[in-house]
Amino acid sequence: MASALKDIYNVPFIHKLISSIKIEYPPFNGEVLTSAVFDEQWEYRTLKERMRHITLKLNEGLPADYEESLDLLMKVAPHFKNEDLAAIIFPDYVEVFGLDHWELSIAALEHFTMYSTSEFAVRPFILKDLDKMAKQMENWAVSPHANVRRLASEGIRPRLPWGMALQPLKKDPSPIIPILELLKEDESLYVRKSVANNLNDISKDHPELVLQLAQSWIRSHPYTDWIIKHACRTLLKKGDPAALALFGYSGAEGLSVQNFRIENETIQIGEELQFSFAIASERNEPTPIRLEYRIQYAKAQGKQSAKIFKITENTISKDKPLLYKKKQSFRNMTTRKHYPGDHMIAILINGEEKAKLSFIVR
Repeated sequence: MASALKDIYNVPFIHKLISSIKIEYPPFNGEVLTSAVFDEQWEYRTLKERMRHITLKLNEGLPADYEESLDLLMKVAPHFKNEDLAAIIFPDYVEVFGLDHWELSIAALEHFTMYSTSEFAVRPFILKDLDKMAKQMENWAVSPHANVRRLASEGIRPRLPWGMALQPLKKDPSPIIPILELLKEDESLYVRKSVANNLNDISKDHPELVLQLAQSWIRSHPYTDWIIKHACRTLLKKGDPAALALFGYSGAEGLSVQNFRIENETIQIGEELQFSFAIASERNEPTPIRLEYRIQYAKAQGKQSAKIFKITENTISKDKPLLYKKKQSFRNMTTRKHYPGDHMIAILINGEEKAKLSFIVR
């Protein structure tokens, strides 16, 4: 059985943290930290709760002076270069204790992001002084280090998963755009993914802004084209006509779904829904298509919820129908729980529903 993500914080991690700190600060009491961290509530804490718990208990054993403690942790952080997510305790220390020490803290966040990520810790600083931090992000966007350039985009995402929402930027994302302009041709895929995710965030509140930006960026650079496609994924799933047209998907007239079948019209939770269909075209010219299916899930208390799944992007010709066989798992996961009841599955071509069937989950 796979370990829970929160278990990146464990006894070996704390022992490594203690030994690394004692190299730089011999008076540090590791026994006190170990006892304080692994208290009666430890097993019940989530990943971020464990992170914050360690931060608070760690501070109790560090020098009282913030600058002295920060300097110490900046020397310790390189020992955790391969710890990835677990090393976010270092920027978390800055988030908790450094908001009133601007210059020291910003330099530390840049340093710590080299060993993990400061994308969560930077957000309270953005909320405290958006203009100042937007300028700082522009400076980070031209850093020679990819991790720092990614922080410029990821840290200022309006809807960062696991991070606090940046409400001012959800209302007005204009301070973000100059940062993304600097990163739109970045050589690092790590950075480009962040730019695309940032724009996808913005598209949920300001679709017209993202489409306007996409129009101005498209075909300017292969890296930028990749960013645009991923940035528009939510708009494409919603069947936004302008987004679909941007990538050559011109409606669904003359396109049809044929022989749509469900192999098992009643399934148990934990089983797979298996279905098949064909796509045919009456158009004389080869036609680009974006093919998806939407499942209308039964939820608790008689509610329903729809989710769209992408199948493929392809080109169809009049004399060559496309055949598909697919399956969809109904196994419960941490991100999706299934409920018994009536369900519906629909096939979408270029954002338009073309066929649907019902099935039952027991």
